[in-house]
Amino acid sequence: MALVLTEEQQLLRDTATQFFQERVPVANLRRLRDTKEPAGFDRGAWKEMADLGFAGILISEKYGGTDFGPVGLGLVLEQAGRTLAASPLVSTVLLCGSAVQLAGSATQRQDILPAIAAGELIMALALEEGPHHNPTHIATRAVAEGSSYRISGKKTFVLDGHVADRLIVAARTSGKDDDKSGITLFLVDAKTKGVSIERTLMVDSRNAANISFDNVVVSADNVLGSVDGGTDVLDQVLDIARIGLSAELLGLVQAVFDQTVDYLKERKQFGVVIGSFQALKHRAADMFAEIELCRSVVLDALSALEARRNDVPQAASLAKARLSDTARVVTNEGLQMHGGMGMTDQFDVGLYMKRARVAAATFGDGNFHRDRYATLEGF
Repeated sequence: MALVLTEEQQLLRDTATQFFQERVPVANLRRLRDTKEPAGFDRGAWKEMADLGFAGILISEKYGGTDFGPVGLGLVLEQAGRTLAASPLVSTVLLCGSAVQLAGSATQRQDILPAIAAGELIMALALEEGPHHNPTHIATRAVAEGSSYRISGKKTFVLDGHVADRLIVAARTSGKDDDKSGITLFLVDAKTKGVSIERTLMVDSRNAANISFDNVVVSADNVLGSVDGGTDVLDQVLDIARIGLSAELLGLVQAVFDQTVDYLKERKQFGVVIGSFQALKHRAADMFAEIELCRSVVLDALSALEARRNDVPQAASLAKARLSDTARVVTNEGLQMHGGMGMTDQFDVGLYMKRARVAAATFGDGNFHRDRYATLEGF
């Protein structure tokens, strides 16, 4: 694993850093929250991201992308995490774009991937059906009727579901609700008759949606991949998303650490800056060491994706577990070191804490991934 970025990767990181700090700072999230922006993100900024090539980083040049690879997207997501930038990068690029590339037919790829790369199409993965991540618990049913399927069921926690133009729906075509096999993925237009979408807002002011499917009819041509073969695709797509979210969390914890250290250098108590107190120095040093370890874990996971190594599932679970736990510790420490002021909306640390909690729970928290890692390793 190369721990040193290439010149092109450094340039991409610098571009992303400048873009998010100048165009989508934390103040942008506050504006979206306070104005109750219907989309939940800045559509103008999203188009600019696409113009910079961020939306097409995982998409080949054949379909209008930049094909910069997972490490490139990880660098972008890390910088997005630093400023809490809300965008469809996770829902559309990490999840749905990856699913179409992995399982889509030539027609589906040509229809969808160029539109994603151009920032013209927003998609959402309708997967979860309960309060906790459980990708194989699928009660939503798809019944074959001639050359079509009829889908019925309910989905929750659909990221960007209320603004999605198209959905990728995981539905059961055979077996029992908790069987790992028998799951099929369907491309569904969000405006199809029988699709009901209710926007919800999470504690971090990000979008999610509850979606109901009432006898929604879709053509067999809209099957993504093979019938009953959705689990294999989902496993790969979710690992890509878990690694991407880990990269975002890395940027988040680094931002909290930087802001906390700055505060320790400025805040005075008993006539001296509190950063001179030995106990606070030790706590800051512990955070620094943990963040550096996380940086190596995330880069290794991104490299595993790029090299298509056999241990991608293990690397994904290791990264997600480590970053989920570290994000909780660092945001807690950051808030405590800010003292009572950290509890107010005047400081950004509370916003980072809320985002850390949601991102940690998305696609499996630390406990989920420790258990998964142990299972993968045969324990």
